[in-house]
Amino acid sequence: MTVSTVRHEAVNPENAAASAEFRQRLLAGMAAAIRECGYRDSTVADVVRHARTSRRTFYEHFPSKQACYIALLREANAAMVRQIAAAVDRRAPWDAQVRQAIEAWIAVAQSDLALTLSWIRDLPSLGSDARHLQREWLEAFVVLVQDLTDTPELRAVGVAPPPRQLMIMLLGGLRELIATTVEDGGDIGDITEVAVRATQAMLGPPHA
Repeated sequence: MTVSTVRHEAVNPENAAASAEFRQRLLAGMAAAIRECGYRDSTVADVVRHARTSRRTFYEHFPSKQACYIALLREANAAMVRQIAAAVDRRAPWDAQVRQAIEAWIAVAQSDLALTLSWIRDLPSLGSDARHLQREWLEAFVVLVQDLTDTPELRAVGVAPPPRQLMIMLLGGLRELIATTVEDGGDIGDITEVAVRATQAMLGPPHA
């Protein structure tokens, strides 16, 4: 009886690290291309130029410009959620927590206005992959807000996790306010107070 064995090639840590480094360079290249000429007018050639790599390397990591763009936005979304969560002091009064969350959101949006606007305006027109990412974004923020509001301290003052429909209205409104402010040439830092007041009114206790 002959016993056959299957040899599994061990993953070379150096190769894996190099691949991850090239992927991050390509994502950074995509972000730079968007800042330079916008998503629609950017090309794979622009991405690899900013990433200082080759088209061959690009296609080893992404099948298309859109796939690279969506990967960039997915990472940006995850980073934004982490930054907002880290900015909120859960021991603070509920209205202070709302302010901390909104200020953190706006700070992230301000840090890369071109990417922020592309998120809101370009992504919706890119088909099923884009719609899936939009739903991911929405779910991540719904979970974040539910987590931030579902604490004994907030429940004690009448603040509870908001209904999903209310969250969709709030998130959509804030995104549109940011986008129109950028498009009109305004400073999105100037919308902080109205965004804080609106969010406090929607999420606060009934008597607030």
